[in-house]
Amino acid sequence: MDWRDRAGSPFICEKTAVASHRGMAVTNHPLASAAAVEMLAAGGNAIDAAVSALFTLTVVEPMMVGILGGGVALIRLADGREIVLDGLSTAPAAARPDSFTPISDAWPDYMEARGRANRVGPKAVAVPGTLKAWCEAAERFGRLPLPDLIAPAIRHAERGFRLSPYLATCINEIAPDLALDPEIAAVFLPGGKPLQAGDLLVQRDYAGTLRQIAAEGPAAVYGGALGRRIAAHLEQAGSFLRFEDLAAYRTIQREPVRGLYRGVEIVGPPPPCSGGVQTLQILNLLEAYDVRQLGFGTAETLHLVLEALKIAAADRRAVTADPDFVDVPTDRLISKDYAALRRTEIDPGRAGTFDARILSNESANTTHVTLADAEGNIVTSTQTINSLFGARIMIPGTGIIPNNYMYLFDPHPGKALSLEPGKRITSGITALIGKRDGRPLFALGLPGAHRIPASAMQAVLNLVDHGMSPQETAEAPRVFTWGQEAEIELGVPEAVRAKLAALGHRIAPVDHVAGGMAIIGFGADGAMEGAACWRADGVPMGMGGGAARAGTSFWPDPRRGRSY
Repeated sequence: MDWRDRAGSPFICEKTAVASHRGMAVTNHPLASAAAVEMLAAGGNAIDAAVSALFTLTVVEPMMVGILGGGVALIRLADGREIVLDGLSTAPAAARPDSFTPISDAWPDYMEARGRANRVGPKAVAVPGTLKAWCEAAERFGRLPLPDLIAPAIRHAERGFRLSPYLATCINEIAPDLALDPEIAAVFLPGGKPLQAGDLLVQRDYAGTLRQIAAEGPAAVYGGALGRRIAAHLEQAGSFLRFEDLAAYRTIQREPVRGLYRGVEIVGPPPPCSGGVQTLQILNLLEAYDVRQLGFGTAETLHLVLEALKIAAADRRAVTADPDFVDVPTDRLISKDYAALRRTEIDPGRAGTFDARILSNESANTTHVTLADAEGNIVTSTQTINSLFGARIMIPGTGIIPNNYMYLFDPHPGKALSLEPGKRITSGITALIGKRDGRPLFALGLPGAHRIPASAMQAVLNLVDHGMSPQETAEAPRVFTWGQEAEIELGVPEAVRAKLAALGHRIAPVDHVAGGMAIIGFGADGAMEGAACWRADGVPMGMGGGAARAGTSFWPDPRRGRSY
């Protein structure tokens, strides 16, 4: 039976998938996907393609990602090795648990600081990791030189590109904060007015910065003149970040977390990312139910999903911390025995109450790329400057927008997430690879902050239980809860929402849960199917065709001595 035959929330896809055999790139902007395919066509691999796409996204999705941000990549190499490269931001050495003055000890303002100092402006900037992580990935696992990888980004920054309605809406939404900084306002609010869809955005200062990085590598920022310029400006403006923080920053290679769901191995990032652990915990809780028979988007299925999300939310505080500072019980949380213990708390006929002790100000404004090549290399990576346009300032003369990751630390001293020098930020990043008998079935990820794990987990259900295609999986209606309101996308029919309300869920209809998913499905014959969803400007691009048959020329010249 097709999943639609049992569905309580049928839907029609708005976008189309792309199929190929020689490589696939799915990003949240067509120019970034094109940059990735350009690298594959030039002889690069999936790691080259991912790095080039990310540099390009710093130009065409400047509100989401930048070279002074943070992120994580789950990389599967052609030889079968799987690693997580952690390029998350850290607290500067000058930061202290009481660096910010909290304005409340209760939600919803618990994480807010006086004057929004931890959210907007120079004090909000944490030590960035993206540039170092991208360059290290390219150097260790890629094939092409760094200048080649950065070339598309330089081209689009220097020549400009046309704004999509999505980017224009983001600029307009945050224009009052952008207007507070003359440098960033000059780029996105020329003449005091937000850029509009279709306008040409040229970033010549940023093109110059990218050229410097292409010539000098990451050392330009992490110990070089560009880093001194960045740190000097931020320090003068009141930031905690210093040049020594940049020089001391290190990425971390981590082992992924792993678990089985109905015979499919799910591979994801470990703490300080909560996403891999949360996804496995929720899947373990749901494995005892016949989710396929209950049907996609039915009240029965969504009730179980929401209850499992509540239980995971109640435990999330244990996994949202830097393991170098907090003892994280990862093995316990992803065990089948622990799921069996917690599953007894789920009442199939009534919404339960679970204390969701979540302390997170993660922004939904991130980006994600998923890429694969014909050799078997796979990259699924989420990167961000945290909030929309990060700290909402720009380093003069560089075009660089720094992160506002200090917003993710608890401004109250003495807590698990309180500021400490060198502590890594926590994240809901959920970059996943699914395998059966060692062979990749899918790779996926998406932006969306604390809503990422719930959305990625539902994608696994769609693929494994409901048998959806990658395109259907990406676009399917989603739900989310922390234990209070149940956010239900409007794609779920009113009748289903009413049934959930009758079970005791407090329903909050929303336009969308989390952001644009980037997913690649893998066939047994090596075929790849790339898909992106309607929640962002996502575009899949694949490589087909190939070289001429061996020994073929256009038309051989006559051989001497041959008679005609």
